Amino acid sequence: MKEKTMGNNDASGTRKNVPDVKFWGDGDMWKLISKAWSNEEGWMKSTKALEIEGVGCLVQVTTQNEEMPAEAVTFVPGVRIQETKDEEGNVTARKLVKIDNLS
Repeated sequence: MKEKTMGNNDASGTRKNVPDVKFWGDGDMWKLISKAWSNEEGWMKSTKALEIEGVGCLVQVTTQNEEMPAEAVTFVPGVRIQETKDEEGNVTARKLVKIDNLS
């Protein structure tokens, strides 16, 4: 088995780095919020969020050491995903922010 590609951040990057990857549905439904990894040391930590518009976000935290992943998922009410983009429209950062219009 080939060594895992730790640096994938979205579906298009995964398609480039993992030639036999298959997706069903929206491969970018979960948005990467933050990620750190070391290919040399064999670890990865990431935070992803799935926004439920107007309600909040599911947040998933993943830690992987060698072949031993650990994941946790929780619902955070009243937040949404805010993206920062560069001049070309490429997403450069994401964070969770309070939904302004909650009643």
